[in-house]
Amino acid sequence: MKRNLLLLSILSAGLVYGQNRDYTYSPVTFTSVKLTDNFWLPRIKINHSVTIPTSFERCENTGRVKNFEMAAAKSGKFCTVYPFDDTDIYKTIEGASFSLSLFPDKKLELYIDTLIEKVAKAQEPDGYLYTARTIDPLHPHKWAGTERWQKERELSHELYNSGHLYEAAAAHYLATGKKNLLNIALKNADLVCSVFGPGKQHVAPGHEVVEMGLVKLYRITGKQEYLQTAKDFIEERGHFKGYDATSKDPWKNGAYWQDHIPVAQQREAIGHAVRAGYLYAAVADIAALTGDQKLLTAIDSIWENMVSKKIYVQGGAGAIGDGERYGANYELPNETAYNETCAAISNIYWNQRMFQLHGDSKYIDVLEKILYNGFISGVGLDGKSFFYTNAMQIKNSFKHRDMESGRSGWFECSCCPTNVTRLLPSIPGYMYAQKDNKVYVNLIINSNASLTVGGKAVEILQQNNYPWDGDLKFTVSSKKAIAFDMLIRIPGWAQNEAMPSDLYTFEKSSAQKAEIKINGSPVEYTTQQGYAVLSRTWKKGDVVEVKLPMEVRRVIANKNLEDDAGKVAIQRGPLMYCAEWADNNGRATNIILPAGTDFSTEYNAGLLNGVTVIKGESVAVQVKDDNVATVKQPFVAIPYYAWANRGKGEMMIWFPEKIKDIEIIADNTGNNAVSK
Repeated sequence: MKRNLLLLSILSAGLVYGQNRDYTYSPVTFTSVKLTDNFWLPRIKINHSVTIPTSFERCENTGRVKNFEMAAAKSGKFCTVYPFDDTDIYKTIEGASFSLSLFPDKKLELYIDTLIEKVAKAQEPDGYLYTARTIDPLHPHKWAGTERWQKERELSHELYNSGHLYEAAAAHYLATGKKNLLNIALKNADLVCSVFGPGKQHVAPGHEVVEMGLVKLYRITGKQEYLQTAKDFIEERGHFKGYDATSKDPWKNGAYWQDHIPVAQQREAIGHAVRAGYLYAAVADIAALTGDQKLLTAIDSIWENMVSKKIYVQGGAGAIGDGERYGANYELPNETAYNETCAAISNIYWNQRMFQLHGDSKYIDVLEKILYNGFISGVGLDGKSFFYTNAMQIKNSFKHRDMESGRSGWFECSCCPTNVTRLLPSIPGYMYAQKDNKVYVNLIINSNASLTVGGKAVEILQQNNYPWDGDLKFTVSSKKAIAFDMLIRIPGWAQNEAMPSDLYTFEKSSAQKAEIKINGSPVEYTTQQGYAVLSRTWKKGDVVEVKLPMEVRRVIANKNLEDDAGKVAIQRGPLMYCAEWADNNGRATNIILPAGTDFSTEYNAGLLNGVTVIKGESVAVQVKDDNVATVKQPFVAIPYYAWANRGKGEMMIWFPEKIKDIEIIADNTGNNAVSK
């Protein structure tokens, strides 16, 4: 109970240590929401029992832990590949800390403490913590430079390491009440604040995240230097004289690091997609906490650019493999789509903060799109196999980088698996928000939430089978009758909106509308920024029922997306669907879905841990004896997140509605015809 009160005071109140500005909409802390559902809770349990232990084990086996031991001894040779490998331990500690608040585990808690002790011993007396230098200061990692921070703008990742340390320390302290990791983080943060800022060193961190971390430390301690240094780091961007502003090369002009022009002047999502997401999340933090209108204008414009020109239909971001970055406007190729899992995670952080700024459901619509599709596709159903990149299609004729080995258990650069460990158990903290006497229901997940509204305790029980069914039930309980507004998000997809922009739209509009009943009686409701507003004096046991239209919808793309011209994608509820080889006669890239195709749905409890599949009749292009023909065949689609859990084979998201041309591809198995 004491721990919950600590979390509520820091995270929910929104005003800490005399702050007079903050987000308008405050999230309800993750420890106040207990999941009971059959979709997210099993995944979070697997994360606790499989993903986190496996991640720690791989940190041990690959030398990541040994690097800290050698740094403490000031002896040895840095034994992993990248100077940011320290962060894999920090991120897994963060995920494990969130998980401990959901599943108390003394053995795991003890192991975390032993790791924290090793981190403490590796920290230098003034707070510096970077094993790639401390092990052997005379021969640091080649990315690090001969002096501290020398290559921070480009390669060293010293501040990136610090940022993930701060994020882990905040989570660990809030989840356990312990200060052992927090004290390490504060000592390092004090050093960083003493080194950087006006009258001191000037640098725009090469890989952002330290800004987000400093804000979290500020919220815990109230120390203004942390907030100011985070703001300084943002304001340093765009002032470096060493770039060639005339170059179109993002590495030479600074765009790769979002360092080409001052952030307040930026209007486009650009550069490395993970770095970008972390920066944009931090800009939202600083705009909220300082009231900086120029930063607010910038972040609003950048979000509009991303959602209208630079996001894939399944929520993936960062289309270009060369630099793991955003491309030009409408540059969203399918065959070479990159879509790093870490970019999906950073995009979730960013969209949550955009909602907290504005209270508009469109940001949660995008967050939900990413969460149910582009994020969880990155982790296998077994909890220990991963995608670094998330493909939009896999053809037998195209050797996709991940297709060669399927899902992987680990990567040399293993940022994605460890990032997954920290996002999954934090999901309960994205479900609800509050402003004054308004309670916002953002995510639809079977759960029991404990809130305080107007000084009174309120419980909201969610009962549903989402995302498979659209029948939702909310039971409100309080000891005494209490008046407040309950705002239930009606997802954009239930209001004929595939994306809050014209980048993707439903092929046909639907006349179906979300229906709401209170205590069994239908009610008319008004919508406000995408929310159904239910204003009343709530009594114990009041029941709200919401029925969302769970139709199978055909999605079409903006005409500027050349790869998707004449094609459709399939969506049902929040889920995007794909066809996989295992369900479609061994192929997927030869499927055509003619206009007017009728679809049916069927829940299959024995398939892919239980999924609703979409069925219909398709046309398939077949090659036999050098003859090309089309035949009708059954069509089966599975949720995109579940692909690549049954071995290697073809996968498609976008399907042509008719054949316009045939591409002949010759390989060692014969001639393969591909429809276009």
